[in-house]
Amino acid sequence: MTKPGEVYRVDLGIGGKVRMMLVVSRFDEAASRALSLCVPITSSYRDTKYEVELASAHFLRTKSFANVQGLQAIQDHELDGPVGLVYGDVFVRVKEALRYAMEH
Repeated sequence: MTKPGEVYRVDLGIGGKVRMMLVVSRFDEAASRALSLCVPITSSYRDTKYEVELASAHFLRTKSFANVQGLQAIQDHELDGPVGLVYGDVFVRVKEALRYAMEH
């Protein structure tokens, strides 16, 4: 069971690339499926409202960003970790970027 703000490694099967993913879904022990909503962490920045700069952390090798346009449902058994945590004001900004992405 994952918690919001946790960071996991996920093999997305894209050319054998393992990517860091940030869990953004709520903690729900009664969820009917073992899925977590996650956004990818990337070092590629395109200066959009869909990207949130992450604070430096031991699990990030370079300056990194949460890209909310890449929102994906990941099966919990595919998540390797957690390897870190994003919290506080940075996680609030990720949630704001998600709200922006979902607006009409």
